[in-house]
Amino acid sequence: MKTPNPARRSEQSRRAILSAAFDLVAESGYAKLTIEAIAARAGVGKQTIYRWWPSKGAVFIDAFLSKTSDEEGSVALPDTGDLGADLRLTLRAVVDEYNDPGLDTMTRALTIESLGDPAINAEITTRLLEPHLEATRERLRSAQRAGQVAEDADLSVAVELLYGPIYHRWMLRTAPLTHEYADTVVGFALRALKAA
Repeated sequence: MKTPNPARRSEQSRRAILSAAFDLVAESGYAKLTIEAIAARAGVGKQTIYRWWPSKGAVFIDAFLSKTSDEEGSVALPDTGDLGADLRLTLRAVVDEYNDPGLDTMTRALTIESLGDPAINAEITTRLLEPHLEATRERLRSAQRAGQVAEDADLSVAVELLYGPIYHRWMLRTAPLTHEYADTVVGFALRALKAA
């Protein structure tokens, strides 16, 4: 008779917890999420959750990342040599994520939570936001080396030029968030960043 593998059992429990947290927020919103509800849905004890996460917010961040990151957790922008095409592809993917009803609910919940909780804000910034911003800066550095972006361009501001309008339109729902809008944002940003 085989002895159960504790590592495999732990991984199954971890996945069940993350899935439960994600599904519960989708169904009822973040405000109603509790460790008790996650444990009940996942079929584990509360102590199992607290062994791995200090709070429901920490569970939810991991749940969100498990649904939105690739297997390796790597982040990189395409680098085909055509900066405009690469940025349009990237911003269109961001638009698609924001327009996905399930991810929209989760992202809004994370945003609201981060506004009132500095620890959650730091987690989101470090684990979710900053890797994407750094990947974009790295793509822009590559474009600088190729002479497509001015050498003196402030790449942190450049990243804000790209993502800020998309985030603003999504957050405030001032107008539809479309691929065409993303392409327009890229066009303005490229004109601002062009090497003289």
